[in-house]
Amino acid sequence: MLRIALILAVAVVAVAIVVRLLPHNPMPSIGSDAPDFTLPSQEGLPVSLQQYRGKWVVLYFYPKDQTPGCTREAHNFSIDEAQYSQRNTVVLGVSLDTVDSHKKFCAKEALNFKLLADTAGKTTATYGSLTNLGIVKFAARHTFVIDPAGKIAKIYANVAPPKHSSEVLAELDQLQRQQVRSPLSNSGS
Repeated sequence: MLRIALILAVAVVAVAIVVRLLPHNPMPSIGSDAPDFTLPSQEGLPVSLQQYRGKWVVLYFYPKDQTPGCTREAHNFSIDEAQYSQRNTVVLGVSLDTVDSHKKFCAKEALNFKLLADTAGKTTATYGSLTNLGIVKFAARHTFVIDPAGKIAKIYANVAPPKHSSEVLAELDQLQRQQVRSPLSNSGS
């Protein structure tokens, strides 16, 4: 009987831990308006999603500056920056790190796109990407492709840093071809 009670107690604790790890807010869905935000970049200047209306936006959330997976993912986005530019696309990275941390990360790794500091975690939570381990919070590795009208066009909930930029570029090609074939379908008409 004691063994059964112990197993049940362990199961309850395990469920409680899993529930805490899950994002508290749901992710926005494909086709919905991308939640707007204004966050400071590594330069300390405010960046708003609205300022990129008319462009494609790759909004990627990542756990921590200067960690191996995050560095690799950022390097690949940076290396591919010209290809994003050719596709009328900007890349914005978001983590809970500070402006100063982002500034050091960009300088050390020669990153050429904006990293946004969401130190309060509000934007990260709005996108369903906040992981809360009790005393430690960080952004889950999620990416949202946002179309020029400000709609969520693609969501990546399972990201593999080494190949992520190339898969996003391939998806952008597909999404942009679809938009050319049926421009009214993306305008809400």
